[in-house]
Amino acid sequence: MKIALIQLDIAFGNPTANYAAAENKIRKAAAEAPDCLILPELWTTGYDLTRLEEIADPEGELTKSFISSLAQKYAINIVAGSVAKRSAGGVTNSMFVFNRQGECVGEYNKLHLFRLMEEHLYLQPGETKGLFALDGVPCAGLICYDIRFPEWIRAHMVQGAEVLFVCAEWPLPRLSHWRALLISRAIENQCYVVACNRAGSDPVNTFAGHSMIIDPWGEIVCEASEYEEIISGDIDLQKVRQVRRQIPVFSDRRPEFYQ
Repeated sequence: MKIALIQLDIAFGNPTANYAAAENKIRKAAAEAPDCLILPELWTTGYDLTRLEEIADPEGELTKSFISSLAQKYAINIVAGSVAKRSAGGVTNSMFVFNRQGECVGEYNKLHLFRLMEEHLYLQPGETKGLFALDGVPCAGLICYDIRFPEWIRAHMVQGAEVLFVCAEWPLPRLSHWRALLISRAIENQCYVVACNRAGSDPVNTFAGHSMIIDPWGEIVCEASEYEEIISGDIDLQKVRQVRRQIPVFSDRRPEFYQ
């Protein structure tokens, strides 16, 4: 499976500009015929949290229509990062996943809200897992701060996920944490980690970039710079199964003692 990661520099609080930029980048990525591509977190708005009631996507309908049409047009699976979705219960940080036919096969609302960036003041937390399948491959999708909660990721892996997709707006000062946490999540869960961060800056933060794919041994398949770019890499799902047979972590678990 070939996967492209679109590391965008997001226009702060400007969905119109961001949809246009995303369409341009998706077109460029699709020209290399990947099986799947992924976008970063909150790519339609950035962290313009104080204006979310105004600029969030009502029920995510605009984003879903936009991504569905592109998935169909290019016959490509799209893990559509996440967007601010406005509904009757408030605004959520929501990931949508589409298959090659343009069907929405996954939706996940960010479970863990990051207080250092005041998410808890403007967003509602999710309550369900981020499981889905692409081309028959069991996958999980999580968002940014979620990677600091290994028990949340393990809850997906024990249900068979072989690829963990992560979208993020991870700040540059904690780049070392980004890399260490992602590598750890790959090793301990014996899975591929496909992590797409944003590039650039907003009025408060500078972001780290360094989107990457990591294999089940913790080896980096590909890694971006700090700047806007598209990278891609191939993942071999047989390696997941091989590693899980070689070191049978999942069958050796003793969860009755973990509380």
